[in-house]
Amino acid sequence: MRIVQVGPWFHPHIGGVESHIKTISAELVRRGHDVTVVTSRFDRRLPEREEMEGYRILRTRTRGVWFRTPITPATKRALATLDVDIVHAHSPPPLTSYYAAKAAKRRRLPFVITVHCDLEVPSIVGPLVESLYRATLGYSTTRRADRIIMSTATYAATSRAAWRYNPVLVPNPIDLRRFHPGVDGRPVRERHGIRADEPAVLFVGRMYGHKGIENLVEAAMSVPHAKFLLVGGGPELNAFKRLAQRVGVANHTVFTGVVSAEWLPAYFAACDVFVLPSISRLEAFGIVALEAMASGKPVVVSDIPGVREAITNGREGLLADPVNPDDLALKIRTLIADDARRKEMGEKGRETVAANCSVERVTDRIEAIYYDLVRDRAT
Repeated sequence: MRIVQVGPWFHPHIGGVESHIKTISAELVRRGHDVTVVTSRFDRRLPEREEMEGYRILRTRTRGVWFRTPITPATKRALATLDVDIVHAHSPPPLTSYYAAKAAKRRRLPFVITVHCDLEVPSIVGPLVESLYRATLGYSTTRRADRIIMSTATYAATSRAAWRYNPVLVPNPIDLRRFHPGVDGRPVRERHGIRADEPAVLFVGRMYGHKGIENLVEAAMSVPHAKFLLVGGGPELNAFKRLAQRVGVANHTVFTGVVSAEWLPAYFAACDVFVLPSISRLEAFGIVALEAMASGKPVVVSDIPGVREAITNGREGLLADPVNPDDLALKIRTLIADDARRKEMGEKGRETVAANCSVERVTDRIEAIYYDLVRDRAT
């Protein structure tokens, strides 16, 4: 098939949606499909066209970015020129999927949308903007979809954007060949001065408030014997560094900034416990928690819809109360203190990801959706 993946952001921008598109696109190419990723040219220094891992990247003109959302009406024109069998858009941010839906409808092409999470606008007028979007452009996008995909049952059941459309549940894909227990984490521990007998607690993600990083920094106050590694860049990075200084944990909290994709598996391998303390519905699944589990590490994740489905509490890791640094610290200390339990949880986590979220299994399900829609459209 000739497949177009449409995403608001893509390489070199780093994020969970971008990782999802990249992983699926590479696997589809390995299966013999022709894949093009249409995305925003958010930086004019980026090439308009590029090739990566066998698929093409087409970046469209971006008029600006509003509330972290690229404004790219040129997406419609790009999709009008491509020889394609099916269009698969990813949201949020939301506008790109709206443009893709209109273009697919005009060409009578099958249209799939993966709603990775609900729209949340970080502003005092956010709830109003969200409501207006859902009633107008959001409704126009979802009603045009032949299939809506979401990653977890609890998130789909509580999503204001998609629950009424009976979405198909497909988890996020994890490359088990890249993330596995055999990766050597010692270079990372040496890089950051972590002793062999010193516990390491890892977070990976963009430096935004909805990730719960403030709570993790405050939790570090109650775990002074562990080194906290916070991996990722973003607009609030310096604010979190200042918070670490203010609460007195800067001596055992390391903000690494952005880490290359090549080094990321080694960071998972270097930790004893992985933590995802998200507090918002902008975190619908938590790909990084799955990557940690694939690496054989126990996880502590927030007990919120979507994220909590990554684990069975007490099996692959522990659930923590959101916005509760004391409970987060308690769960971290509980795992640090029990070597045998960490090992067992890490093994169970690897089993869970292999059984449900391997890139092969996930692509099987997405590919089946494509074939069904293309056949239906042909008849």
